[in-house]
Amino acid sequence: MNYYDRAMELEDEIIENRRYFHKNAEVGLNMPKAQAYVIEKLTEYGLQPQKCGHGVSAVLGHGGNVLLLRADMDALPMPEESGEEFACPTGMQNHACGHDFHAAMLLTAAKMLKENEESLEGTVKFMFQPAEETFEGSKDMIAAGILENPPVDAALAYHVAAGKLPMGLYMYNDKDTMMFSVDGFKITIHGKGSHGAYPQNSVDPINIGVHIHLALQELIARESDPTHACVLTIGQFQAGAAANIIPDVAVLQGTIRTNKREARELLVRRMKETAQKTAEVFGGSVDIEMISEVPPLICDPELTKEMVGYMKELPIPGMTGCPGTSSSASEDFAVIAEKVPSAFMYLSAGYMDERGAYGPHNPKVQFNEDVCPIGAACLAHCAVQWLRHNK
Repeated sequence: MNYYDRAMELEDEIIENRRYFHKNAEVGLNMPKAQAYVIEKLTEYGLQPQKCGHGVSAVLGHGGNVLLLRADMDALPMPEESGEEFACPTGMQNHACGHDFHAAMLLTAAKMLKENEESLEGTVKFMFQPAEETFEGSKDMIAAGILENPPVDAALAYHVAAGKLPMGLYMYNDKDTMMFSVDGFKITIHGKGSHGAYPQNSVDPINIGVHIHLALQELIARESDPTHACVLTIGQFQAGAAANIIPDVAVLQGTIRTNKREARELLVRRMKETAQKTAEVFGGSVDIEMISEVPPLICDPELTKEMVGYMKELPIPGMTGCPGTSSSASEDFAVIAEKVPSAFMYLSAGYMDERGAYGPHNPKVQFNEDVCPIGAACLAHCAVQWLRHNK
């Protein structure tokens, strides 16, 4: 089967599914509408889907090696200003990262593969995942057994990319880190409150927080290897309720991102030590909670090259590869890639005109629906070819 031709025949259906997810956007782990819709559609297409943690899984094929195809399907907790007529009506959820495309493209890939199940020379497992944005979804589904029964041998995922990008562009990295790790942390500083007129009676958690913030910046300036890419950001500092009261507690929240495993280990360890020792210097203490712990996304080089080769077989107009892509953003598919050989790529869903003025996570971002059949075809064709050549 020519999966691109078949995907073009199904283009309207892919777009309809994409717009359903977009209009009914949900965030986080609990996504009842998306979960029910995926189950309904997969059942309609002849598969036997099951709930897997807070996501959905399905399997088709005939034994042999197992390839996992993954799509995330969660939105962001933000308003939408795209002007699209199918925008989420709540005004509080927005598919500003394109996960609605991922879910819709994987649904159609599942439909096409089911139509040709008898020709599959192995097994395809489908993973419809919640909570990528909060870095919880992969771990949730791994805990529920997505990589087992049958055990997964390799995995493939795509992510659409917005902005001023030509249609047909695909971006990958078969040599180095594609996306950075992310370790989100919450530092709760415990001091002793007092009247603002008598600071000598206090242990000021705001003062401690300021010194912790400054000390953490030195981890990048003086302890991280300058040949590594490392980012430490404090994005939240909460303390106090009045100008003349020194509070008991202050809270810092931030993230550490890096492209190297050893840099990640160093910075996370030193962040904890620095916060604890700085607080002790001023008579306070800290509790540290790790909110997210995702490794760098490092794709399997040979698998990635293999998948790129299969993509080139498809008669997709304008297909152009961009190797060596790397991003300081993070992706919890890295948790999968740490456990099984994996390939992850970006597919352009951009515009070369004014509609490409905004990137992902912007309330005005717009995505090009011409990518829908491209993504569905790549997923299905790569699955068929990989199973054929990896018996």
